[in-house]
Amino acid sequence: MSLMAASSPSLPIVVLPYPLILLPSAKVSIPVTKEQARFIISLLQDNQDASSQTVLGAVPILKPPTDDPKALFQLNRWGCAARVTRLVRPSALQPSQPFLVSLQGLSRFQLVEPLLVSHEDISGPIQYMNIEYPLNEMKQTPTKETVIEFKQAALRVLERLSRDAGSNASRKDGWRRLADLVENIDNGSTAASLADVLVAVINGEHADRIDYLSSPTPEERIVKATILFTKQATISEVSKKIESAVSESLSKQQKEYFLRQQLSAIQKELSSLHRSDGAKGVTSELDDDEQSDQDDMADLKKKIEAMREGSEERKMGTREWRRLKRIPQGSVENGVIRSYLEWLTSIPWPSSSLPLESIEAMKTRAYLINARAQLDSDHFGLEKIKRRLIEYLAVVRLKYLGAAAAAQSTSSTNEPSSSNPPRIINKAPILLFVGPPGVGKTSLGQSVAKALNRPFQRISLGGVRDEAEIRGHRRTYVASGPGAIVQALRKAGRPDPVLLLDEIDKVGHGSNHGDPAAALLEVLDPEQNHSFNDHYINVPIDLSQVLFICTSNTLDTISAPLLDRCEVIQLSGYTFTEKLHIAKRFLMPKQLSANGLREDQVILTDEAMEWVATRYTREAGVRSLERAIGGVVRAKAVEWAEFTDNASDNATTSQSTEGQGVKLLSDLTVTPTPNNWNPVVRKEDLEGILGIARYDGEERDREEKRGVVWGLVVMGMGEGAIMPVETIAVPGSGNLKLTGSLGDVIRESAELALSWVKTHAYVLHVTNAPGQDPLKTPDPIDVHLHLPAGAQKKDGPSAGIAMVCAFTSLLTGATVPTNIAMTGEVTLRGRVTPVGGIKEKVLGAHRARATKLILPYANQKDVELDVPKEVKAEMEFVFVKTIEEGLKAAFGRQLHWRKPGRVVESRL
Repeated sequence: MSLMAASSPSLPIVVLPYPLILLPSAKVSIPVTKEQARFIISLLQDNQDASSQTVLGAVPILKPPTDDPKALFQLNRWGCAARVTRLVRPSALQPSQPFLVSLQGLSRFQLVEPLLVSHEDISGPIQYMNIEYPLNEMKQTPTKETVIEFKQAALRVLERLSRDAGSNASRKDGWRRLADLVENIDNGSTAASLADVLVAVINGEHADRIDYLSSPTPEERIVKATILFTKQATISEVSKKIESAVSESLSKQQKEYFLRQQLSAIQKELSSLHRSDGAKGVTSELDDDEQSDQDDMADLKKKIEAMREGSEERKMGTREWRRLKRIPQGSVENGVIRSYLEWLTSIPWPSSSLPLESIEAMKTRAYLINARAQLDSDHFGLEKIKRRLIEYLAVVRLKYLGAAAAAQSTSSTNEPSSSNPPRIINKAPILLFVGPPGVGKTSLGQSVAKALNRPFQRISLGGVRDEAEIRGHRRTYVASGPGAIVQALRKAGRPDPVLLLDEIDKVGHGSNHGDPAAALLEVLDPEQNHSFNDHYINVPIDLSQVLFICTSNTLDTISAPLLDRCEVIQLSGYTFTEKLHIAKRFLMPKQLSANGLREDQVILTDEAMEWVATRYTREAGVRSLERAIGGVVRAKAVEWAEFTDNASDNATTSQSTEGQGVKLLSDLTVTPTPNNWNPVVRKEDLEGILGIARYDGEERDREEKRGVVWGLVVMGMGEGAIMPVETIAVPGSGNLKLTGSLGDVIRESAELALSWVKTHAYVLHVTNAPGQDPLKTPDPIDVHLHLPAGAQKKDGPSAGIAMVCAFTSLLTGATVPTNIAMTGEVTLRGRVTPVGGIKEKVLGAHRARATKLILPYANQKDVELDVPKEVKAEMEFVFVKTIEEGLKAAFGRQLHWRKPGRVVESRL
């Protein structure tokens, strides 16, 4: 507050706490601060000496103040001058209590101009403000009719208050004395003074009392007091009527019955008021009597009424709403039904058409171009996956355009109305991205959502063991709720989101709580998911507009029925070229931004980037590569921080000697120059940053040794790699020993391979005559076959050709070059049969620097379709049909063939 000009009288002003209002002839006590109390005490002492009254101005607040200490709120323009009658100090036992000052109203006054105050102004020192007394206070004399109406309304409310006092004799006597004063009113001035007293003692609404205080003339005050008394008497009569109606049907033993009767009486009274006012309400199928006065209940009702007429969800919502209206609010069942209705109304139930966002996106001519650009900007490579996604988008758009053309011909309009767009029956395939970690399966789902302009939700299925986590709990259980599918729909807010079911291969199978994988069968079936049934919602939910994308590291642990519902798309991994592009376009900018550096502050050379990708990481994806790049960027961030600190210290020293002050650190962080900062990271710097290379030349240090060949394998997470097949001959009795945590299938492959070599030992110049056992002639030996990394389980029918070559190398002495790797299963007849995982194996061999691969002839189509062109250009592929062709491709001229002798074969 600020002091005004001295042209008008001034008065010390105190602000009444909300919702207090002081009227003339009324009394009130308000708390004041210690500083304000000192000011009032000084006024009392001064006025005591002058034998005059101590007068303050009491001004009320228009609206309740907020909790924000900086917020401003407005004072009422009108206040009441009051005499200070008493000041109470805090007691010694409670010193924290505020001072209390008692005021008695004298007359109205008006502030010269409206004021906005804050919490600090209220608790601050009392200041003088310029005021104006109403000059026409007694000039306007109330009419006789106005006084008569005032007396009738005042006597009516006093009589009602006297009845409500019941057995309280003192209160009854007080109301009767006031009634006697009202009956003895003889003129308008007496009526106006008595109106101030009655309004002060009768509880009314804050706005009505503010309006009454702001009335300067007796005529206005008497009229407003009459209206206020009539309203209070009506409210009291209605309350009494409701209590009477309830008491007549009250059962002392049933409290619940009492509450229901009271609610019914209130609704009937409200209905009668609406009928008396001539209001014409719209009847609702949910509530024939009256809609609830609670905002959240009203919102639930509106959402249920907004559902499609005749739908199952609306019928269920209507039925549960009626149950909710009959159940008391304090019961447990009320909370259960209300929670259910909140879930039911929060689900984006699909209407008869697609959402407008999807419609507007598909109307765009550059729809597919924009989608392809979005996929290319987010991911490098993955051409097969991108092509399949573009096919999906094109089909959805063509379906919409066809339905729109049909609607146009039917309605004979130029284009379908956006308010009633055509219905599209969408049976989208379930895409299953399978590949090792870090190849971009999850982020690819996000890119699909961006390209489709749809919301994206991810559901992690790893470790899910309970069927209810998918289908929801039934409402018979305490704290039950819907499943993950419904929760994702609620978060998405649209019936056509992109739902990513992550790690579907790690979902639990067959526990005491059901089979979650079996619960997914209905979700992931395009022929069934238009009526998905969640146990909690218990209403068919249409999931046909949802695009489901599943991710998995392997197909081995996915149940056959679930896998049959999915369209498998393999993400085998990235080549070195793709990794370098991804590192430059995505990983490096991401790490620079995460570590607070600019692009010109860290420059990783191409040679260093390739060195990081080959010597410090060995994976199909790019997560380890990103972590390695992050380590390089963080190291440069530390160097940059030390550089700026040193520069700041040097600047401080030099400027302090010159007496020019110290520069800010931000002034030193300018664009680096070759003279003061070296942003380039070379290959020679990596060992000091990342340490010794983890895979230092392992693939190039492969030793060309007798009995050792290199086979192609797929690791547990779908990563391709090469693995040595090691054999050695030891003295023995012609047995075969297998080690390396081998499974039954791969053990059988080893026995089959050794049998083939024994059969063809004479042809391979291992024995001197047909029919001799090479393990027993001339000296008996045992053959030991081992696959390294014995802690890892190994199994599968793809190592036959490698084992044949290993046994051949051991017995003949010929060696296989280290740049050759092979895969393929063999039969006793000498055929090489196809195997799976060709792309993963080829990429693993490429990472290991193998340049020549021996593959089954039947897998030639897999190489042509799946292997990237740049990989095929750098490698030589030899496709073989028989073991003989494989041996010639592996050993070349080292192996000398002899015409076969008599071969014993079984004939069935």
